[in-house]
Amino acid sequence: MSDRPTLNCPTCQKIIEWSPENRFRPFCSERCKLIDLGEWASEGHKIPGQAVFDDVMSEELEASKTRH
Repeated sequence: MSDRPTLNCPTCQKIIEWSPENRFRPFCSERCKLIDLGEWASEGHKIPGQAVFDDVMSEELEASKTRH
């Protein structure tokens, strides 16, 4: 058995070894990595908190771009 740490793939929970040979770490495969990316893109995963920009600030930023 290896001395390298193991962890569960965040997507499928398969136990994987944390090693340089695993180019998809912390995922077990490219498939699991892409599933996770899709969850973030569709807002299935979110970081709790207030949005950095609200609609008013976004409009102000757009207006400042046209002035320069």
